Amino acid sequence: MASDETVQPSNFIRNIILEDIRAGKHGGQVTTRFPPEPNGYLHMGHAKSICLNFGLAKGFGGECHLRFDDTNPGKEDVEYVESIQEDVRWLGFDWGAHLHYASDYFDRLFEFAVQLIQSGKAYVCSLSPDEIRQYRGTLTEPGKNSPYRNRSIDENLDLFYRMKAGEFEEGTHVLRARIDMSSPNIILRDPTLYRIRKVSHHRTGNTWCIYPMYDFTHCLSDSIENITHSICTLEFENNRALYDWVLNELDTPCHPQQIEFARLNLSFTVLSKRKLIQLVDQGHVSGWDDPRMPTISGMRRRGYTPHAIHNFCERIGVARRDSTVDMALLEYCIREDLNDKALRVMGVLNPLKVIIDNYPENQVESLEAPYYPDRPEMGSRIVPFSKELFIEADDFIEDPPKKFFRLSPGREVRLRYAYFLKCETVVHDPLTGKVVALHCTYDPETRGGGAPDGRKVKATLHWVSAAHAVPAEVRVYNHLFIKPDPTETPDGQDFISSINPDSLQVLNHCMIEPSLANADTNTRYQFERLGYFCLDSRDSRPDALIFNRTVTLRDEWEKIKKQAAT
Repeated sequence: MASDETVQPSNFIRNIILEDIRAGKHGGQVTTRFPPEPNGYLHMGHAKSICLNFGLAKGFGGECHLRFDDTNPGKEDVEYVESIQEDVRWLGFDWGAHLHYASDYFDRLFEFAVQLIQSGKAYVCSLSPDEIRQYRGTLTEPGKNSPYRNRSIDENLDLFYRMKAGEFEEGTHVLRARIDMSSPNIILRDPTLYRIRKVSHHRTGNTWCIYPMYDFTHCLSDSIENITHSICTLEFENNRALYDWVLNELDTPCHPQQIEFARLNLSFTVLSKRKLIQLVDQGHVSGWDDPRMPTISGMRRRGYTPHAIHNFCERIGVARRDSTVDMALLEYCIREDLNDKALRVMGVLNPLKVIIDNYPENQVESLEAPYYPDRPEMGSRIVPFSKELFIEADDFIEDPPKKFFRLSPGREVRLRYAYFLKCETVVHDPLTGKVVALHCTYDPETRGGGAPDGRKVKATLHWVSAAHAVPAEVRVYNHLFIKPDPTETPDGQDFISSINPDSLQVLNHCMIEPSLANADTNTRYQFERLGYFCLDSRDSRPDALIFNRTVTLRDEWEKIKKQAAT
């Protein structure tokens, strides 16, 4: 069987484009677009779409436009516009001169709507929103014609211009397409094209009080921009009929091809914008950029890298059928990338003091430690070694089980880049009985290597010098939800009930090696034996270092693959 590395991920859209180019369609040009709504922060599902649209355009020597679908002014904000641009740039993509807004086309869209009215293909309907829903019918019953469906062209034009002039209140009139109220595709049952919204727009101010609907705006914006392949997710498959209807009924510059693909579903998280907003608004997370959130800003703050996200999106491929991708695969891609890039350093998350009784009282040694042990040419740093050290409390057990090879009374271990260390006595808190310190001895003949007499040890521990350690806070992140599908809940409960109470652990007494005193947010680190970490870009300060754990060293994806193979 071929390995993962030799299997080409599926991408049926790439195959469609190849066939179009061979057939000379669109003159061999490939122009795609990424059209987010500026009403929230982008998440991992958007990252898949960004990588797909920009990646296909780049791969075929074409262009990808960034176009904001800003047709719903009540929910849109410049904050989201700026964050979306930042996210796309961070992922490594550039739209060049092609930054567009649906609001750029408001005048032309209005003219197109007038054309539909003049050709008898659109009318002003005065049913209430509830009545429109009632008249629409169901999946098994046809809809009923609106009593306003047969208004004359002149009356419709008069009402539409008066809607534009602001004469009517919200909800009193809408512009609807005249298609077929008995169509089996409910989307084609005289869909709304324009509605009245007396809300200021973040770009056009109060110029407009009527705004076009997404299905009317999107296809015409694609056509105006000469998009060749309009790529969207499967929930818009039924909307394709309306996309084509609008373009067929109007004299438009071109007729792009809409292609649908399966959206990303990821285990142990939610990618619904409505649910993400609920998490933020109800305070279950600290904000859109909380490192537990599947938002691009949250992943960036947690320490994920653009390359790892590209690799993940490439591995999962592009398919027509919905499926759920295991979070372990994303973590594998992050780990795989950081393994090559992260500087190896030492930090102790749960410190236990070690006093080396036979080490000189005031002596400090400077030990050279490579940032990449298997690539010493990539540089090193100096790690101080002294009489008192900190090790992980978990690396000592007073009465160890059979397969515990780390430190215990009378046992010898190796200190990373330093010496063999042997535990002699244990100090307990007189009130609680908790171990608070260890008295040890070291072998000065074992510096940086093995023992001259050939004796072996079975464990190597990381450590920091107590006198030189830099205090830090470390935030350990786990899955935000306790179940692979957070929406599978008992009756009467929503996905909030699936939140993992241990999704964040804050460790306030960590000690890190002094080279990290000047850590920066653009560098990724591997705390040896503990995982991959980065400096928190929002909360950390030079006088109060805060590190986020990006991902563990444990590779669950490799475990899953091995279990599947057996």
